[in-house]
Amino acid sequence: MLAVRLPEEMEKMLNRYAKETESTKTDIVKDALKLFFQTKAEKKSKTPYELGRDLFGRYESNSSGNLSETYKERVREKLREKYSAH
Repeated sequence: MLAVRLPEEMEKMLNRYAKETESTKTDIVKDALKLFFQTKAEKKSKTPYELGRDLFGRYESNSSGNLSETYKERVREKLREKYSAH
């Protein structure tokens, strides 16, 4: 047995949803917890790559080539630009 204190607004939402769906509050909470634990298990079993896959390549850097290989040259260019203006 478990007793949970909910904020007043959340309890109102739970009561309203229970009436609308003709479900018990207990069944709604059980379903919510089941979904919560399933989601946690899915995230735990994914690799870091799988978790971020939809973000990779989403924002392009507007530069050509491999940034990790050309960073030294780009730094040199920036320094040349900065000090040649003086």
